[in-house]
Amino acid sequence: MAEPIRVLVVDDEPQIVRALAVNLQAIGYKVDVARSGEEALRVAADHRPDAVILDLGLPEMDGLEVIQGLRGWTTVPIIVLSVREGERDKIAALDAGADDYVTKPFGMGELLARLRSALRRATAGDLDEPMVVTPDFTVDLSTKKVMRPAGGEVRLTPTEWGIVEVLARHQGKLVSQTQLLKQVWGPDYGEETNYLRVFMAQIRRKLEPDPTHPRYFVTEPGMGYRFEGNE
Repeated sequence: MAEPIRVLVVDDEPQIVRALAVNLQAIGYKVDVARSGEEALRVAADHRPDAVILDLGLPEMDGLEVIQGLRGWTTVPIIVLSVREGERDKIAALDAGADDYVTKPFGMGELLARLRSALRRATAGDLDEPMVVTPDFTVDLSTKKVMRPAGGEVRLTPTEWGIVEVLARHQGKLVSQTQLLKQVWGPDYGEETNYLRVFMAQIRRKLEPDPTHPRYFVTEPGMGYRFEGNE
């Protein structure tokens, strides 16, 4: 039999730890618990979790330091929990290496759905296939083209293509505004979020069935963008 999925829960609030542990164990996950950043790094090194649910507001060692410590040796999904709602905090967590960000108080159903999605992406591994296929268009990463099902090419400017390519290669994952700006425009950029709003609107007009209700190029307010392709 396959080993159960192992999730490390890192939080210093006993009631949250208890609720998470009960719900995760109820659906068959094995749960390890840590109540500080230092303990989290020790437990992760000893037990090698498949995913981490991490509170940012930890005693002594901040959650961002924990993310950085984990990312030094593992690529497992990290889902951040935090009462911090500010855009800077969310972007800092994503830039440090978190895969998702859930603000407290949170719905258990939403958190578990995000965890399942992150685990699916991790199991699938990095996108190796040269194409990302959706019902409305195909992104061909090898030829750098976007094609309609009937065979017509969607004409994208180099900048529009750059954004589509970065998001498609991180399919299903949040890409922070800063990360997207730096990858498309260069390392000297990071705060010109108005660029992203303008180009994302153009991309949606060209590729979304209903640009006012995006299906594929989804905005996560205050955090960044997510490309929902095959999921």
